[in-house]
Amino acid sequence: MLVDATMYPKEGSGGKVPAASVWSWCGFDVYEFAVELMYLRVCRSDDQRSVEKIIMCELFIKADKKLWQSRSKSVRINNVVTSVRLEKFYWETLDEIAFRDGLSVTGLIRKLYIESIEEGHDIGSFTSFLRVCCSRYLSLVADGNLIRHSKEPISEIDAGNILKQETIARDERKSLYAEADAS
Repeated sequence: MLVDATMYPKEGSGGKVPAASVWSWCGFDVYEFAVELMYLRVCRSDDQRSVEKIIMCELFIKADKKLWQSRSKSVRINNVVTSVRLEKFYWETLDEIAFRDGLSVTGLIRKLYIESIEEGHDIGSFTSFLRVCCSRYLSLVADGNLIRHSKEPISEIDAGNILKQETIARDERKSLYAEADAS
């Protein structure tokens, strides 16, 4: 049962008291109490009340901590050795993408760098570019434009059609968020 914003259970009374009296009774100001209400819920368990904290983004907060640990790898691009530092999550995603095209991760990174330069991209932060590549790959999978557990090489996929579908999906999401912000 979620806590009612206007009534709050009073310990030992068996009933509820108006929230305003709880604010003064507990020493909370109105804002602090409202914030607490967002993070707490009252649960019934064998006629006993217990307050349990709700983690707003549990799906993210309780993920494997190793996923955001950084690791560097050396890559040789055009006879220059450079170091790329990314979180484990991105290395795993790059590994998945590279596998599809029969490349090593360093081979994929080298290929992405060379092709982006050939396209005239100014890559000020190459690691940011790699993070966006990984995020876009996973977004395309989530939108159904790519099949994740496929051995079909990325290089053989109809990129033009997928880019159109990606733009449509992104525009639909933006309009959905704009509607939510407007209300």
